[in-house]
Amino acid sequence: MKGFLLCAALACSFNVGGVFAGLVQKSGLVLPSSAKTHQATVKSIFLDSYSAYKKYAWGHDDMTPVTKSFTDSRNGWGATIVDALTTLYIMGEEDLFEEAVAFVGQIDYNISHTTDTVSVFETSIRYLAAALSAYELSGQKHPILVTKAKQVADKMSVAWVGSNTIPFGEVEFNSSTPQIATSNIAEAGTLTLEWSTLAKYTGNDTYRRLAEGSVRTIASLPDPLPGLAPQGIDPSTSTFTDAYLTWGGGSDSYFEYLIKYPRLTNTNDNVFADTWATAVDSSIKRLAVTSTVGNHLYLADQDDTGEIVNVGSHLACYMAGNWILGGKLLNNATIVDYALQLNDGCWNTYASTATGIGPEAFAYFSNKGNYTGQTVTPELQTFFDQHGFFIETGSEYYYLRPEVLESNFYAWRATGDTKYLDRAASATSSFQKFLSAPAGFGGIWNVSDTVKSDDNFIDDTESFWFAEVMKYLYLTFDDPNHISIDEWVFNTEAHPFQAPPPKASYGSGTIGGSAFKQMSLPFKPTGPLPAVSPAPILKGHKV
Repeated sequence: MKGFLLCAALACSFNVGGVFAGLVQKSGLVLPSSAKTHQATVKSIFLDSYSAYKKYAWGHDDMTPVTKSFTDSRNGWGATIVDALTTLYIMGEEDLFEEAVAFVGQIDYNISHTTDTVSVFETSIRYLAAALSAYELSGQKHPILVTKAKQVADKMSVAWVGSNTIPFGEVEFNSSTPQIATSNIAEAGTLTLEWSTLAKYTGNDTYRRLAEGSVRTIASLPDPLPGLAPQGIDPSTSTFTDAYLTWGGGSDSYFEYLIKYPRLTNTNDNVFADTWATAVDSSIKRLAVTSTVGNHLYLADQDDTGEIVNVGSHLACYMAGNWILGGKLLNNATIVDYALQLNDGCWNTYASTATGIGPEAFAYFSNKGNYTGQTVTPELQTFFDQHGFFIETGSEYYYLRPEVLESNFYAWRATGDTKYLDRAASATSSFQKFLSAPAGFGGIWNVSDTVKSDDNFIDDTESFWFAEVMKYLYLTFDDPNHISIDEWVFNTEAHPFQAPPPKASYGSGTIGGSAFKQMSLPFKPTGPLPAVSPAPILKGHKV
């Protein structure tokens, strides 16, 4: 493992007893002169995208870049306008920002404008978070943003039923009733940043206690590996429905917030940071693998039987940036070193494709086995032999996801190594060349296809293109003191919340501990999982 010891890797290097938390951002960062040119290109891509949205889809959730129309995948409340709020402000687009704020002030969150149920998770990280973050970024000049955040949160609060500490994932707004179904830890455990911030500005601490209670319950349950909660959970019984371990979709942002929440709030309760550190320790010991070609570091999954599954995903690639953040906060060089190598592994999925853009999911053969859960054709084997991974069949698309560039942003801000600027510039160039659609910008069905055609465009531009991809690229080329990651904590949709000065330390320095309860394997799943990051346009499509 490139010189690192897996056994007790973190415990050996953990800092306890008054050791100060490290600052995340490297001091004295200096941007090369080329950065401003690249930043201007990113802003141009954003404004071209937003202009097309305004022309063809204003007031609706998403634009369709090929057919030049719209979809309403987020209940018809104008998701792109709301999600773009913070990027507009950070880019200095004051007129567009004020226009968007006025639009938010007119949203009626009492009803859904579509027949869809309302996702508590998606609505919290987009609508709720964007309003509160924009309120902070703009100097608290627009109290209507807090009013609207409260309105949508109050409607979502019916997801907590009776004495349940875990909320149901979907709510019928028009009748104010939850959909009784199983959920996952990402849905149930990714509310603390948003709901605690709402509690701060409304003075109603119930919002914080609801979100915290869900995370505390998840963290207290028996796990397959210390700190690593499996994906599925039943809110009715507060029990896990499977034993599948992943840092990818369905689990991802639960782990992400375990360290971000204590940084944002400076809570003295160590359960959050300790659970995160334990999860990282277990991941290094069990899930960290190196490819048999190229020696790339990846984080594998583990299935219900305890077998390693050699797969990765674009969604999971956020984990490198999260580990950089947490490793710095815990003043732990081991975590940061692993994070930077994981970041390199994720970037390799971009560098190895014909378009220079990474796919939705990938697999590999590693020092811990060859099981990937799918048939490996001779073509996939050849690709692996050349690149140290292969693209999963059916996952050849790029759906405008941010995670690889998100981690690249953290790597630049934490190290000052200009190779991360070069990578961001490469991605920007690829986006210009391959994602420029008939209207604005769109994802593509096959990252190996360099021939631009309407058939290769995904006819849906989701709001996270504006909220995340464009913001992380823009900030990578921006003055590092602007939205410093020592002063702001980004939610999982890249909306920054203002953080207090860091505490002296985060967590107790204890890994695992006697409180850990073991889940026995193999485990027979007891309920279905909700779709991971569902997008109707992706269902049933054959590349």
